[in-house]
Parts: sequence; C-alpha cells; structure tokens
Amino acid sequence: MSEYENRGYIVVTDYLTPGSGDVSDALQELIDKNPNRTIYFPDGIYTISKPVMTPADPVRSVDLRLSNYAVIKAADGWDSDEAMIRLGGVHPYNSITIDGSNYAISGGIIDGGGIADAVSVDSGRETKIYDVSIKHARVGIHIKHGANSGSSDCDIRDVNIVGTGGTDSVGVLLEGYDNTLTNMRIANVFRGIELKSAGNFLRNLHPLYTSDYTDYQESAAFYDHTGNNWYDNCYSDQFAVGFRTADNAASVYDCCFCMWYSPKMDRHTGFKSDGRFASTVKDYKIGFRGDGPAENVVLDAGAPGGRGVFDRLLTDESLLTDRAFEEYLVNGIR
Repeated sequence: MSEYENRGYIVVTDYLTPGSGDVSDALQELIDKNPNRTIYFPDGIYTISKPVMTPADPVRSVDLRLSNYAVIKAADGWDSDEAMIRLGGVHPYNSITIDGSNYAISGGIIDGGGIADAVSVDSGRETKIYDVSIKHARVGIHIKHGANSGSSDCDIRDVNIVGTGGTDSVGVLLEGYDNTLTNMRIANVFRGIELKSAGNFLRNLHPLYTSDYTDYQESAAFYDHTGNNWYDNCYSDQFAVGFRTADNAASVYDCCFCMWYSPKMDRHTGFKSDGRFASTVKDYKIGFRGDGPAENVVLDAGAPGGRGVFDRLLTDESLLTDRAFEEYLVNGIR
C-alpha cells in the first residue's frame, strides 16, 4: 500500500493510467463516486478533452491534490469555453457550517495547451487554490459570481500562471466578491489581474508582460472595474499601464510598484483612470526608463474632478513628461 493510500487518499493511478489518452470521463466518475475524499494524482500526464467538475455541495465535495509533476493537460482538440477544472461546477451550494465546504485544488500543473482556460470557481464558499502551476492558459483562474449573494470567498495563494500571449489572455479574472489572492507571479498575459467585483484583497502579486506588443497600449497589469478593493505590495512589470481603474472607481493601493525592463514602446503610464481618478495610492514607486519612451506618465485621468490621492510618490522627477498628477499629490515626491 502506498504512502497516500495509507493516508486514506484515493490514488488516481489505481483507476487509470496517465499518458493513456483522454481520461476526462474516468476522472469525472472518480470524483462523482468518492464524496468527501482527497483524490491524489501521482506524477504523469492526464489528458482531458472536456471540463472536469467538482461538487460545491459539502457532502459531495472532494479535494484534488496533485504531485509536483502531475500534469492535467488540455487535449489538442479542446473546444469548450469552460475551464478545464471547474471547482463547484456541479451541485452549487452556499454554506460554511457544513463539514466539507472547504474544498480545494493544490499542487501540480494545469496546462491549457495554448487554447483552454485552466481553473474556474463556479460555486460554493471557502474554495482554495494553492501551490499550483498554470501553463499556457487563455485565462488562468476565473472566479465567477459566488453562491453567497455574489461572494465567492476564495483563498488563492502561491500560484504561478503563464498565459498564451494573446490579447484575450488574462491571469486572473474576478467576477465574484470577497476573495483573497496572495503570492502570485503571472506572465505572458495581456491583463494580469482583472477585477469586475469588489471586496477583494490582493497582496504580493507580480504580473510580468512578455507578449509580442500587439495592441500594447491597452495592456495593464491590474484593471479594476468596480473599486472597493485593496492592493498591498503589488508589482507591475513592463505593461503599458501599471494600474488601471474604471471611472470613479475607488480602491486602496499601498506600497505598490511599477517598472519597465525594456524601452521598446513610446508611452509608459503608472496609473490610468478611464474617467475620474478616485483611488488612494500610498508610497507608490514608479521605475520609469530614461532611454526610450517619449512619454513617462504618472497619471492618465480620463476626466477631471476626481477625489483620488497620491500620498508620497517615489520616482525620478527628471524622467516625467507630464505633471497632471500634481493636483492629486500630497506629501510630495521622494
């Protein structure tokens, strides 16, 4: 008996063979027949041609746990608009009091093959995604509207994401409310984190632009459509816009950082508001380059009259080509 069987886990390789073709149906059957069990994936490649769904109902839920080199990979013919792994994709439920509500996926690699979305959270509460490496996915993680009046209440940590490089590639898309994201690195996407919900806490997130510069000026590391989100030590690297918000969207940005490693493009913008600038931005460090772009812009506000604030800006004043931010600046530039 293996170490993982001794722990009471369901070991996937007792029921199917990795590398043997499409295992979608076999995995789904294993999940459906083993409620409230930890399902363990040893190293190997598990190819799926359609989404695999876990239940949100606490009495049916499972914990998917992948060994470090276990790969769940999208088949070449993938044609679903849904994610490869749909957490809470069946039997939706809204509870934190019933044993089994804290279902999760952890470890291993989810490989979208350049065509598939990787992981979605469709329903439930207390969903966890951690220690996962996501590769070549159009959307790395999609948190949908939650079961608790729109709240998803997810915890996501220690996840690395590599996108497809296309203009439709997003690291994390949040539509459900009240999620916590910590310690993530995201590359080869057009939008690093896109928030269409509020009540989210983001800490130590690092999107890195490594795409081919198609439609580059629309790229953004963080795009906040709603406001009422909190950012702590978040870091934009080489995106045209570090932090972008919708008109009058008010969020809090604390000790965030924005820089460019290459002088390839003509305009670099630290913060952009589609309309009125309304956020509170504290101790914001901007690393503009002095050897390339024609424009180094701290703030691009689409309309005047916003109530936003830059509280201590850390940048090299000699590199700035626009001073529109000054009416929002308190405690000066350092």
